[in-house]
Order: sequence, then structure tokens, then C-alpha cells
Amino acid sequence: MASTSTPLTLPVLPLDDEVVLPGMVVPLDLNDADVRAAVEAAQAAARSEPGKPKVLLVPRIDGTYASTGVLGTVEQVGRLADGDPGALIRGRSRVKIGAGTTGPGAALWVEGTTVEQTVPEPLPGHVAELVKEYKALATAWLRKRGAWQVVDRVQAIDDVSALADNSGYSPFLTTEQKVELLETADPIARLKLATQQLRDHLAEQDVAETIAKDVQEGVDKQQREFLLRRQLEAVRKELREINGEQDGEESDDYRARVEAADLPEKVREAALKEVDKLERSSDQSPEGSWIRTWLDTVLELPWNERTEDEYDIQGAKAVLDAEHAGLEDVKARITEYLAVRKRRSDRGLGVIGGRRGGAVLALVGPPGVGKTSLGESVAHAMGRKFVRVALGGVRDEAEIRGHRRTYVGALPGRIVRAVKEAGSMNPVVLLDEIDKVGSDFRGDPAAALLEVLDPAQNHTFRDHYLEVELDLSDVVFLATANVLEAIPEALLDRMELVRLDGYTEDEKVVIARDHLLPRQLERAGIDKDEVTLEESALRKLAGEYTREAGVRTLERSIARLLRKVAAQHELGERELPFTIGADDLRALIGRPHHVPESAQDPAERRTAVPGVATGLAVTGAGGDVLYVEASLADPETGAAGLTLTGQLGDVMKESAQIALSFLRSHGAELELPVADLKDRGVHIHFPAGAVPKDGPSAGVTMTTALASLLSGRLVRTDVAMTGEVSLTGRVLPIGGVKQKLLAAHRAGVSTVIIPKRNEADLDDVPAEVLDKLDVHAVTDVRQVLELALSPAVNGAAPEVPVAA
Repeated sequence: MASTSTPLTLPVLPLDDEVVLPGMVVPLDLNDADVRAAVEAAQAAARSEPGKPKVLLVPRIDGTYASTGVLGTVEQVGRLADGDPGALIRGRSRVKIGAGTTGPGAALWVEGTTVEQTVPEPLPGHVAELVKEYKALATAWLRKRGAWQVVDRVQAIDDVSALADNSGYSPFLTTEQKVELLETADPIARLKLATQQLRDHLAEQDVAETIAKDVQEGVDKQQREFLLRRQLEAVRKELREINGEQDGEESDDYRARVEAADLPEKVREAALKEVDKLERSSDQSPEGSWIRTWLDTVLELPWNERTEDEYDIQGAKAVLDAEHAGLEDVKARITEYLAVRKRRSDRGLGVIGGRRGGAVLALVGPPGVGKTSLGESVAHAMGRKFVRVALGGVRDEAEIRGHRRTYVGALPGRIVRAVKEAGSMNPVVLLDEIDKVGSDFRGDPAAALLEVLDPAQNHTFRDHYLEVELDLSDVVFLATANVLEAIPEALLDRMELVRLDGYTEDEKVVIARDHLLPRQLERAGIDKDEVTLEESALRKLAGEYTREAGVRTLERSIARLLRKVAAQHELGERELPFTIGADDLRALIGRPHHVPESAQDPAERRTAVPGVATGLAVTGAGGDVLYVEASLADPETGAAGLTLTGQLGDVMKESAQIALSFLRSHGAELELPVADLKDRGVHIHFPAGAVPKDGPSAGVTMTTALASLLSGRLVRTDVAMTGEVSLTGRVLPIGGVKQKLLAAHRAGVSTVIIPKRNEADLDDVPAEVLDKLDVHAVTDVRQVLELALSPAVNGAAPEVPVAA
């Protein structure tokens, strides 16, 4: 590559924020004093030299001159297109600016040296490719601008330096980029720089065109959609006019309703998609009615509605105490829950990890103890809405999770409907009779409840009908059940268990006096001053007329009493006011049905003969007293072995085998005539044979009954017992101690025998019950026999009864 240089002395023509490259022809306004001074100085110098006047075009950026300028010749002086005086100047070559000097005119004169480098011919391969690429890029850019006449001119340029300087005409180049081109003396480097600048511009232009295209398409789509919607509205209006409908009756503007509703973002997106489908479907399409039903359901749900919890802990406790007597465990649990919620709210911890502080409690207990009414009291104490969901007999999983919308008549599940009915996202939902849920070919509703009742999952609960996430984490779920064993283990694990084991007699009297009697007086149309029930009458009703864990039958007995009094008054047989005492009950509602065993004639008691023992059991209705009868068959019948009757389960049958085996192996130690057991059949019977019975806790009772039978010693009438027995005679722990002790108290039993390892369960038993019971905790069957069997009469055992 060859290089030449020529010294020059030229007047400076400054260009403010503009750059002229060699080969360019530009018009300049002579009204500018600097331009006019440079042109006049060049013209004055040209008079003494041959050729056209020469000037040095130098870019001046922010008052600073560039180090390189361009030698320009004044081609013509005249008028510009707007009539102002101007000069046409052509750029010739680069000039390296040197020191300043003097010259004619008012212009600034400098010394300079031309900078020219030539590229050898023929062009090297990489330079030829560079020339080809630049021409292609320049042609593409010019075609986009519609400058077809310039394309041929660019294609005709073969000189590398001229081709690079041609980019000076590009309007997209900044002044700094043009100065960089000007100061790059090497033609090949200059062409590379110009190619890169043009390539970058084309890339930016492509991106800008893509963005503009997308924006335009979006605008066109919105305009088209707007136009179509207006046309659709016009068509519907015409149809309404044809059908004689009024504009005011049209209530299908779901889009406006969705946009105006306070919905979560994802729910809003799903609703708008359904609105789009609705607007595209015809009025006769069945899909339209499905979509409308779905949109109505979504819009009616209280997505962002919540009631404020009442954090008056003392007030909440007072409400619970006023509306329910007893039930201290569950009332304490609700009070704890409210106290924790209050502290979390005070510290700004209302929502943690997307979840709020809901609760899932399982209230398990016999019927009539107030589980359902307790849910209303909890809602009242918390200041929340209350909804009851009855699950008894539910067998279809879709009842919980909802139906798929593809089915005709599809509806959301009961949980979603409960929230919708409550009108808030944090109600108290009572899942009543959760142990009565069944399963068949339609699915298992209990399995569908697993997500609903899991505090770690129910903040994103998805109903099959809605198909959008519903936050249930702030809902307080209360599940009620009678039988704990009927609840699936996985479901029970997700709930906090609270047992309601029934009421004591004192608690029943308080409930009847404060709650049941006022309610039944109102229902019977009797003022509270007209009929009074003495406490002795209430106590007798609870103890002898209605022996139950709850108070439902007690309330029915009170209602029966009041109806009888009201009827007698209307017939003129009784004057009001009237006070009902304990002695008046028999005349009004007949004799009592549950006379305590201890109150009967000694000869009529069940334990009046050897071989009968009193046990304690737990049923679905709470604790109960269970009698066990044993007898030996006549050896002449030849019916040896063990016979069990009373509809017993496998576990109870095994307990009978264990009791018999223990007595056979330890008979001599216990001074029992076990020889009778070899050739004579043993028969054990549990009365109330129509009622199924199972469980190991009757083992001690059966052992005592057999020991009484063999020894001829009676079992004490005032003693009841419970416990599992082992082959070695150990008394093992059992469940339901509280229910069993309450049943013993109701039955008039004064002494109760329980396993030693169940002593801790006595803490749950009400103090007034323990005060009236003599509880013995034993570890061995020998202790049971010593406590339960009465002494032999005159030192001799009576004759052993023989089964007929």
C-alpha cells in the first residue's frame, strides 16, 4: 500500500457539528461569517494561483477543531434554493492539520499535509470481499429508502477509498462516527469501519421494523375487534327489537362485569378467556349457557371479601361459656387459636408463605353433646360467617371437588358452594358427620377432602368446576364425627382431634336449665313464669329417664313435659303457674326407664348370681355399661369347649379364649375348681345380642365372670371394670377411659377398676365424677378378683349354676 503527502497552506472553513468526507459535494451558506471569510480568502489566494479556490473543511465539535480536515475546492458561488448566497464545495482529499499561519482576508490560515494512501491493483481477496459486502449492504439500505437512482452510482465505484468515503452521505451516522471515518487514513480500515456501521444500522432497523410491525398488528387487531364488537352489538340490538325485548333487559355484558369485579389476576384472565368464547358462540349454542353459568359462579364468589376477626379474647371466651356448658377442651382450643391469631396480626404476620392461619379441628363424640351447635358458637365468638356442610351419606367425589364442566348440569363442589354462601373467604365451615362419608364406584369423597383439610395445601385448592385456584387457608374447618375409627387415617392426620366425651349429670342439669328449658318453653308457647321445673326434676330426668352421653333425649323429655302441661291447661285440668317437681314426673310422663342397678331389689339385680360381671364399653353413642354372663354346661350333655354369643367380633372372641386359658393355667393358684373346665362346656354371653360388640377391653370382665362362676362368689353390684387381659394375667391399657367412667357414673356404679397404665387418662375426667367414684388402678387380674368378688358365704362357695 503506497502513501503520498503534499504540504499546503489553506484558509480554514469550520463546520459546526458537521463532517464532509472526500468525494462529497455540499452547499454552504455564505451568511455564516466563518464560511464567507474562508471562501473570500480562498478566492483572493486563487487570483495569484491557477485552479479553483481551495479551503480546508475542518469539523468543529463543541468549539474544538478536529485534527484532520478535508481539502475542498469552491466549485461555484451563487444563490441557494432559498435565495440566500451560498457556495458549492467539493471535498478532494484528507489533510493533516499543522500549525497556524497568516494569509489574506479575515480567515484563519493553517499549514497542512495531504494524507493519501492507495490500494494496490488488483485488489486482494479479502478486500474484494469487503467491497462486495459493503455494496450489498448499501444497496439493501438504499432500496429500503427507495433511492434506486443512487444504487447504480454506488455499484459503479471501484476505488476502495472513495467507496468508504461515500458513507459520509449516510444520514444515520452521528457526527462522532463521521469524524472517526475522517481520521482513519487507511482505506481498507476505513471501509471495514463503514461496513460495520452500516451493518449495525441495518440490524437496528430490522428490530425497529419488527417492533413497529407487531405494534401495528396489535393496533389493527384492536381496531378490527372493536369494529366487530360494535357490529355484534348492533346485530344483537336489531334482534332484540325484532323479539320485542327492551335494551334494559340485556344483562349479558359479562366483559364489563368481569372488568369491574375485584378478581385475582389469574381468575380475571381465565374469566376473560371464557368471555371471548361466549362472544364467539351463538345464542343457540349449549356451550353459551355453560359459560354463563360458570361466569355467574365466578363473579358471585367473594374472592377478596373477608370479615374482620374479633380479637377480644375475653369476650370470645365469655360467648363460648355462655352458649355451652362444659366442653372445656374445645373451648380452650378455640381460645388458643384466637390468641395466636391476634398475636400474629399484631406483628404483621397475617400471611406467611402465601398461607393464612386457618384451623382444622375434628370434634369427635357421641350424639347430642353439642358438636354442631358448637360450630355456630365458634363463628359467633370469632365474628365470622357460619356455614354447615352435611356430609352424611355423601358417596360421590364430585360433591367435594365439583363436576367437570363437560357434564350437563355440572356444579362446583360443596366447599366452593359453602364459601359462596358465606359471602367471605374466611368463614367457619362445619363439615358435619364426616365419619358417615361413604365410597363406591363414583370415588371416595374422604380422599377428596385430603387437600381441603390440609393446611399446607388448601391455599391452592382447585375445584374441578372452577379450574382456578381458591385460597382456603383462612377458613376455619370444624369436622364432626361420632366414631373416630370410621375416619380414614390419612384424613384424621390432617386434623387436630378434640374429643367431646359426654356430659356429667351436673352439666346436664345446667344445660337443661339455661338452654333447653327456655327454648322448649318458647316452642310450647308457655311463658317462663307459667311453668317452673325444679332442679330435682331435671336431675331425675337426666339420671333415670334419659341415660345418654348427650342431651337430645333430655330435651325431648322436657318438651314432652311441657306439652303435657300445656294440654292439661287447655283442657281445664290444671291451673297455671305450675311447678314441676321430681315427684310429678311419673304422673306426667310415666315411670323412669333407667333405674340404677344399685337401686333395685338385691334379688333382682343381674349380679345376684355367680358368673355375672359388670363391664364398661364405648359405643357410637358414648360410654355404656356392659354385662357379661358365664355358665357351665352339664357334664352329661358332653358339650365341652367354649361357646360365645352376643354378636361378638374376632378380638372379643380371642379375649374370651385368653381369659379361659389364664384360669385353666392359674386355677390352683387362685383356688378355683378348674377341673370342672375339662369336661364341661363353658358358655359366655353378652346381653343385647342384637348389638355388635368388639374390642379387647372386656377381657378383665370375662375373667372376673368366669372366676365368679367357678368360685361361686358373687361379683359386687357396685363394681364395674375395664381392661385387656394377657395370658400371664397382666391388665393392659385400653381406650375411652373418660367415656367409660361417665357411663359408670350415670349407671350409679361407685367403684371402677381400670388398668394402671390408664391412670394418666383420669386427668380428663371431670372432678365431680371422680369425687363420686372409687377408682382402682390395677396391674394384675388377681387384684381385680380381690376387689370385685364378694367373700364366700359362711366360708363355703355356693353351688355353681349349670346351663340348661
